Amino acid sequence: MSVKKKASGRRSVQVKVEVPGSTQSAAARRSAEAELRTLIDKFVPAHLRLIGAMRRSLRKRLPTAHEVVYEYRDLGAVVISYSPNEHGYEGVLVIRASADGVKLYFNKGKDLPDPGKLLQGSSQTRWIKMEGASTLARPAVVNLIDEALAQNRVPFERAGRGSVVIRSTSAKKRRSP
Repeated sequence: MSVKKKASGRRSVQVKVEVPGSTQSAAARRSAEAELRTLIDKFVPAHLRLIGAMRRSLRKRLPTAHEVVYEYRDLGAVVISYSPNEHGYEGVLVIRASADGVKLYFNKGKDLPDPGKLLQGSSQTRWIKMEGASTLARPAVVNLIDEALAQNRVPFERAGRGSVVIRSTSAKKRRSP
């Protein structure tokens, strides 16, 4: 694990994992999973169960996706990006958990057909507020996920298992006057 200070003044804690052939060692996965549990343990039990159910569902759907995890302490949020590589910004789907609930984000949501008007937000990235795990099984949500994956320009690996990568970002420290 290394701590780096970015030009923006934010610290970034990064657990670097070697991913040869889209695999991650069992020890590295256990370590990343333990750190992820630590990051999400602060949420209420209902949110914890929902996050777990969403992760299981998305990993089943995208077994080769890398789960790239960010913590935004200043926002009280944890974000898990499902990406074809270890770059979270290339993720197609994102779970965002905060005190106000759990949301499923679509990074290219503005471009998705949404006849059911489920997507919220006005920027490129749009989201659905998750009421429960069954929301992922709704036909309109399944269609949005299908379309998001079809429009994705960076392909997911056909075989293997994606890694869990922690890229924890904390708030910029303020200097004393």
